[in-house]
Amino acid sequence: MVAWAPWGVNGPHAAGRRMAHLLWIAPPRLLGSILTRTRSGELPLNTTDRLATTSSSLRDLILRKLTYTLGKPPSEARDRDWFMATALAVRDHVVERFLVQMHQTRGKEGKHVYYLSLEFLIGRLLRENVGNLGLAEELRTALAELGVTIDQARLAEPDAALGNGGLGRLAACFLESMSSLAIPAFGYGIRYDHGLFRQILRDGWQQEFPEDWLSFGNPWEFARPEIRHRIGFGGEVTAEALPDGDERLRWNPGEWVDAVAYDTPVVGWRGKHVNVLRLWRARAPDPLRLDAFNRGDHHGALAEQVRAESISKVLYPSDDSPAGQELRLRQEYFFTSAALQDLLRRQVRQAGSVNTLAERVSIQLNDTHPAIAVAELMRLLVDEHAVAWAEAWAITRGAVSYTNHTLLPEALESWPVPLMERLLPRHMQIIYRINAEHLDAVRAAHPDDDRLLASVSLIGEEHGRRVRMGNLAFVGSHHVNGVSALHTDLMRQTVFRDFNTLFPGRIVNKTNGISFRRWLMQCNPGLTGLLVEALGPKVLDAPDILVQLRDLAGDAAFQGRFAAVKRANKEALATMLREQAGVRVDPAALFDVQIKRIHEYKRQLLNVLHTVALYEAMRAQPMRDWTPVVKVFAGKAAPGYHRAKLIIKLACDVARVVNRDPSVRGLLKVAFLPNYNVSAAEVIVPAADLSEQISTAGMEASGTGNMKLALNGALTIGTLDGATVEMAEHIGAEQMFLFGLSADEVTERRASGWRGTQAEATSDTLAEVLAAIGGGVFSPDDHGRYGDLVASLRAEDWFMVAADFDAYCAAQQRAATLYRDQPAWRRTAVLNTAGMGWFSSDRSIADYAREIWGVPVAT
Repeated sequence: MVAWAPWGVNGPHAAGRRMAHLLWIAPPRLLGSILTRTRSGELPLNTTDRLATTSSSLRDLILRKLTYTLGKPPSEARDRDWFMATALAVRDHVVERFLVQMHQTRGKEGKHVYYLSLEFLIGRLLRENVGNLGLAEELRTALAELGVTIDQARLAEPDAALGNGGLGRLAACFLESMSSLAIPAFGYGIRYDHGLFRQILRDGWQQEFPEDWLSFGNPWEFARPEIRHRIGFGGEVTAEALPDGDERLRWNPGEWVDAVAYDTPVVGWRGKHVNVLRLWRARAPDPLRLDAFNRGDHHGALAEQVRAESISKVLYPSDDSPAGQELRLRQEYFFTSAALQDLLRRQVRQAGSVNTLAERVSIQLNDTHPAIAVAELMRLLVDEHAVAWAEAWAITRGAVSYTNHTLLPEALESWPVPLMERLLPRHMQIIYRINAEHLDAVRAAHPDDDRLLASVSLIGEEHGRRVRMGNLAFVGSHHVNGVSALHTDLMRQTVFRDFNTLFPGRIVNKTNGISFRRWLMQCNPGLTGLLVEALGPKVLDAPDILVQLRDLAGDAAFQGRFAAVKRANKEALATMLREQAGVRVDPAALFDVQIKRIHEYKRQLLNVLHTVALYEAMRAQPMRDWTPVVKVFAGKAAPGYHRAKLIIKLACDVARVVNRDPSVRGLLKVAFLPNYNVSAAEVIVPAADLSEQISTAGMEASGTGNMKLALNGALTIGTLDGATVEMAEHIGAEQMFLFGLSADEVTERRASGWRGTQAEATSDTLAEVLAAIGGGVFSPDDHGRYGDLVASLRAEDWFMVAADFDAYCAAQQRAATLYRDQPAWRRTAVLNTAGMGWFSSDRSIADYAREIWGVPVAT
């Protein structure tokens, strides 16, 4: 029998549903073979049944999809129609690979990885899937024969609004690498109707609007309405008497929501393996209260549907209100419970029981968002599968591992106990018991140490009783990993210091990486072609050989070709800046790029202050030989993060003044690109000359934008923070513009009572910049707009913006000086690319597989 388990079709009518599923997803050419040969038990995928990969066969398949699926003749098709038809044709090839894979692995049992993440920032998929399948040239020819360019189809695809920043993009890179390394895996998340938000800048102020990425459908996904899990909230816990006189606690939720599955195939490099991203959509079990509707209460009849479906409407709803906090908790429990129910169902079907779960399954928690998995897995094992508590705890600890992504206290989630008790009463009972047994063990080993007990408790008492989700994830995991060497060391020394003492060896490091398929081969084909010419085609499969570029760094001819690729990419970005930000720039200028989520610790504000200082200096000293600079900002601020929104407004105000001032003579241009997403990054990253990685030292866990930019030949200006530390080791610190306080020095400054006025007193430039911004030079309509912002820099200066200002300006000057020496700049750019081979997500995932998950890796 064909092993259909990963698609989740089972039950009393499994055979019929399997056939229906196969008929639905199979390419037309396979249907006859399927119908005639399924009864015999043969998998209908011999070589004679396989889809052809010639340009003519692709052309015919696209035309069939356009005509018979979309119902449009070519003469009436628009770009979006061509994209949909093309995507559906490519999807057939992906599904065929999946069916072949299922046939080849039939009867072979192995450990599966389940990656739980609230975000999967996958971006556009057409180019990735075509590239990984090796169909790029055939598709280009096929579309050309239909009178369509591949860019017409590609650019009509919307970005999937399933994430915000680095956390979600990392999850997407990791899924692609798991497929490329043939690691059987599922990604689990939420299918957001509108994602985070669409960012519009109105007079420099961020405005949030819903993303409409699903308005025309999603051709990559398969709706799985038969795969749904019931998720409970509220209600009460009752005790049931068992025949042996014992009691079993039973949760009786007061509200139910259905989690309905949507599957997106994730194809690996060269089409070797296909995994599944399974996203859950929230649906009300009864979408319409017919009795209320018939009474005339038409709004009330839909209330349950609206409440249920709000769970999968948007990513990160504002938690400024109690209702917002409750919705976030509902989201996190919703997708985590659905994922665990799904994988347990698969476990029972394949193994017959849940007892061997830890041997067959590895569950990776991507940050604290799915940390409720520890309590939920215990509930499912103990309450639903009648596993004894001690055995259930051993299974849970053996299956679960947790990735920490932040040292920021506000990002290590905690939930008010009253909210948890009301929304998840059974889980609170389980958390209390886990905590009691955990603290009993700590007390036995460390008697009379109340400080230690308070530190490692799952319940915090500092600002009202709250459940500490980071502590819960730590206690319930067999491994806890940081995402860069520095971050992991700081975890051991700070937020999890006491846990590290209690459980030595549990904290390990797994430095992040990026998918070279997406962030080199797809977004920078010019550089990819040059690398293949220089190093051979093996570089596409073995990025570590990029180190051989060091031998070519001083070669003038290679430098020239490297620079020509960069120039073409800069011209593409210049077009985007003109079209989306209304700013005309010179591609010959130094493109200084800072693209990331807007947050005070990422210090976009420091970059803006330098921009003001550079602007004032250019006006005051027009006789100097200035390096032309284009400052590019992009990123979103959380809807409730008012200080971050004010920083965006300041950047836009500075841009307006600078770009309109003729005295600068076009030597400085500033642009803030709205609605930053993966597709925008794919244009910006290959074009960047200077990569801004200027977070306050000790506060950036890793960063992956730093890796993408350096891989594409951008030089890094940055602090020794996150993975930039390791990049300096591989590239060479002398090839970067490093500056500022170290993580230890930041801690010392804060402890000493540092104030920004101390920096202002010793820096005339900083004093002038703060006076200009605070005095309304850039906000003539509201002179006091930035008064509080400037006051915070002069006071506690928590993020060390004032403290690092002079050092940052000096590093910027070094960059500007080097850029005027183009041969030296080009040599350094080549060396940056040469040093990035280690930062592949394939390497990261191989490390996870060997050292945390215990699964084999394809070679």
